Amino acid sequence: MSLEVESQGTQKSLVLVIGAGASFEAKLPLGSGLKKRISDLLDIRYKFQRESGDALIDQAFRDLVQQSDGRAGDINPYLHASWRIRDAMPQAISIDNFIDAHRGDSLIERAGKLAIVRSILEAEEKSSLTIDSGNIYNRLNFGVLQATWFNSFFQLLTENCQFESLAQRFARVGVVCFNYDRCIEHYLFNALQNYYGVTAEAAAQALTHLEIHHPYGTVGRLPWMGGEQQIAFGVEPSANQLVQLAERIRTFTEGSDIAESDISAVRAVLNGAERIAFLGFAFHRLNLELLFPPQAMGVPTRVCPVFATGVGISEADAAVVRQELFQLAGLNPNSTHIALEMPCSKLFEDYRRSLSLR
Repeated sequence: MSLEVESQGTQKSLVLVIGAGASFEAKLPLGSGLKKRISDLLDIRYKFQRESGDALIDQAFRDLVQQSDGRAGDINPYLHASWRIRDAMPQAISIDNFIDAHRGDSLIERAGKLAIVRSILEAEEKSSLTIDSGNIYNRLNFGVLQATWFNSFFQLLTENCQFESLAQRFARVGVVCFNYDRCIEHYLFNALQNYYGVTAEAAAQALTHLEIHHPYGTVGRLPWMGGEQQIAFGVEPSANQLVQLAERIRTFTEGSDIAESDISAVRAVLNGAERIAFLGFAFHRLNLELLFPPQAMGVPTRVCPVFATGVGISEADAAVVRQELFQLAGLNPNSTHIALEMPCSKLFEDYRRSLSLR
């Protein structure tokens, strides 16, 4: 999803590449937690009535069968696909990897995507980015978010910058987010209103200048974005909404298909970046090849410092990642800084001057 067409093609001073570890700072699950939740949601079993699994996904299956048959039909094929996903989750690197391993199996793909949307919307609602409905001011708790990278990124974006100058500042930044959630957009929309005292309409307009891509789609457009398939942050959908929102989720294959995705724009953003920061990114090979099409590289071809968090990455694997970035994108290993065991917020703190947009 790109928020703004006009800013595409503009050379970026800084591009952030976001993985699941970044949303974890806002209390969303990592891949292991997401797999467990998806397994539980798809564990739909009956005796005399449903005794486990998710009622909303169950109803979505029934709606899908009725749409195809014109009547209430047999949901057993969907249930068997769900159980296959459930049983395989402990083995899978991620739900995305499992769906990709079974590409062409429409039942597994659809059941998996329904569970992804359901689990991500649940996770948004339980995150520290949710807005308490009992809060009469209807705003985020920015005190809770002060120690997160969302706050550090906002400070970087707005440092010495009046609201009227944000369009130019935002145009120099790109975001490529591999997560299905809308945490970045939701936070910035609310943060702009709180910090600058502007209207929701003004905040939404300012954010049209910040180029954001989700190669694998999202669980829906936030209401202030306009367009089709809108759903507010962390809201529970209806079964019909769930089916429609699942169509926004892309597999690895769909995400790297030029005809089906915005991969060309994603690669253009990174190709023109002066600096790249990877936050909570696991450097899976498929994702790297989506960002940087494979090509033979004999010497470093780009003067582009790279800064990356490396939680869970060993020193040996960090060396491999540097070499892969060199081979795929011509990025100089000597200018690729992978901070082992460093959370995203700390990366902004330790490399504040290196990442500055002033």
